Amino acid sequence: MGGPRQRAVLSALLLSANQVVSFDSLIEEVWNGRPPSTARTQVAICIATLRKIFRTAGWEQETIITATPGYMLSLAGHSLDSLRFEQLVSRATELTADERPAPAAEALRQALALWRGPALGGVHAPFAETEAARLDEQRMLAVEQHMALRLQLGEHQSVLGELQALVGACPLRDRLRYYLMLAQYRSGRRAEALTTFRDGMRYSIEEIGLELGTDLQSLHDSILRDEFPQLGVLGIAAARKDRQQTVPSQLPESDAYFIGRSREQWLMDDVLLDGSAQNPPAIAYLTGSPGIGKTSLAVNWAHRAAHRFPDGQLFADLREGGPLEVLHQFLRQLGDEGPLPAEPAEAAERYRGLLEGRRVLIVLDHASSYAQVRHLLPTSGGCCVLITGRANLDELMQKYRTFRLRVAPLSDDEARETLAGVLRDSRAQDVPEATSRLAALCGHSPLALRAAAARLLTKTHWRVLDLVCRLERSGDRLTALSIGEDSLRARLDRSMRELDPRVAFAYRELSRLGDADFDAEQAAQVLGTDLLEAEDLIETLVDAQLLEAVGRSRWGGMRFKWQELVRLHASHCLTAAGSLETPAPVAVALTD
Repeated sequence: MGGPRQRAVLSALLLSANQVVSFDSLIEEVWNGRPPSTARTQVAICIATLRKIFRTAGWEQETIITATPGYMLSLAGHSLDSLRFEQLVSRATELTADERPAPAAEALRQALALWRGPALGGVHAPFAETEAARLDEQRMLAVEQHMALRLQLGEHQSVLGELQALVGACPLRDRLRYYLMLAQYRSGRRAEALTTFRDGMRYSIEEIGLELGTDLQSLHDSILRDEFPQLGVLGIAAARKDRQQTVPSQLPESDAYFIGRSREQWLMDDVLLDGSAQNPPAIAYLTGSPGIGKTSLAVNWAHRAAHRFPDGQLFADLREGGPLEVLHQFLRQLGDEGPLPAEPAEAAERYRGLLEGRRVLIVLDHASSYAQVRHLLPTSGGCCVLITGRANLDELMQKYRTFRLRVAPLSDDEARETLAGVLRDSRAQDVPEATSRLAALCGHSPLALRAAAARLLTKTHWRVLDLVCRLERSGDRLTALSIGEDSLRARLDRSMRELDPRVAFAYRELSRLGDADFDAEQAAQVLGTDLLEAEDLIETLVDAQLLEAVGRSRWGGMRFKWQELVRLHASHCLTAAGSLETPAPVAVALTD
């Protein structure tokens, strides 16, 4: 490092790491309100020099980023000792509240080992002095907690020398004197413990005119009566109380029209409710085509099983934020009040630490890749994870014992119950054949069935058969069964946009094969490609839950089929693409 201005500028950026610090703030902090006329130029020179220092040290990526109205120091790829110290202290507090003194003491030992002299040494500016005083007080609190934990672990003789030095350096810190007296008494040095008290009383009266606090006086009286005093680590009871109050309950409201799925729920009970702290966390992955009811099933089951997870329920829609944002949200929900880590790996370590020994249910909705969920998976066997999505998540299956459940379309009975639940009248029961036909036209999809029921709800003079006739005559049945911004069409549109262009082309073109099942050879002719590429494209669509395998032909080849409403969407996309796509070959016959 160079001169005092460079140290001051770097310190100001480090104290606000990952945040933009304005030019004006840097000037104020470096010159304490009395800047020279060349202040902006000097700050710019400091920044340029600091960037050069980072590059000379072998770090090619830009660490100090220009960001209006000033600069930001990015911690990406770096470790900051003050942040690491705060994380370790926070971890130790959690472990102490969990009555795990040994790992808590180790976390504090690592935190205190980060100190290599006074904080911000060599930076002479008022802002640095203020921050150094705050950090030093945090260090002393960590020292006190470390000593308390070591005493609780029975290390009274090994800490005697350290405590004597600490009390000599900080004679007015009552808690350190308390721990020294306790260590002396437990080491068979009762007279020395009483002398430590008298020395402290005299010093306190002479320096500040006050007697020692009530905790020290009570300990002194217990030693006089030769009562073996028990160490109560100050702050543990309060931490445990706060922990009990911090029980997250993030589950969204249950679906008011959720129907059936008894088989799926029974399977989920069997897999997810049999976990123990000695086993890996239970993980289930619900997958299926768009609109099939994965989220509804997950949320309904989670509410039903919530009482089995007394330490809380966490929920995240992974479409609304990246892994780091979700981790920050979960950390706050679990009661973490410290600075939030800037790196997913560090946030995941703290998150998993908070989950240790707890029974928490974690629901991760709309996962699209393993990378989205890997930092959100706990290590505590008492927890369980419920994931929904359409992606294959092969890595999840490979690295964790995961139960994969494909959510199928509703049965006829479930479809009838869904319609009756929305309509609240007898129309769904009056003509069972019409209701079954409506369910088929809706692809037995809960989302489409509810849209159909909503149309009947507003048309009280319609019978179910009236709607069936209209849907059979409709040139765009999917639009008639799509209501609202999160309709089945909207979900299929979103799925289409997520496909690779080559796969999206296959999605549209394969709709030419109609509603009968087909094999890869027929697909290859329609797509104008070879058999191997056709198989790859089909399997990609199967993985995306847009096609389904329906068995094998008499010659052993795998056969595939569209879900009806998905095929209608693909056909609509084919028509919309029009002349923008390469014309496909004439469709072939579908005979076996």
